Amino acid sequence: MYKIAVMGDRDSIYGFAALGLDVYPTDDAAQAAKKLRRLAENGYAVIYMTESLAAALEPEVDRYRSQRTPAIIPIPGVSGNTGAGMAHVRKSVEQAVGSDIIFNGENEKSR
Repeated sequence: MYKIAVMGDRDSIYGFAALGLDVYPTDDAAQAAKKLRRLAENGYAVIYMTESLAAALEPEVDRYRSQRTPAIIPIPGVSGNTGAGMAHVRKSVEQAVGSDIIFNGENEKSR
């Protein structure tokens, strides 16, 4: 059976434990990269990750983008929304469809 994990700074992710998700607090990018690889190898199908951590692990996250699992979903942290989550969705849709059907080439910041 597939599992769901949440990674990021402690303040941003501990609320997810109340929902029954596995939480992995970390502020260290190198440690988080190792943890991400272990989670991917151990049956985690969905990994929610704070936007700031996902940005720090961009090469590692991109490694899993073309694989079926795990799906790595950026979420806002306690510091707020950086827009990285929407950029990730845009990149994934563009890769899947072959063109930008969400924003039609419009700059996200001009909206």
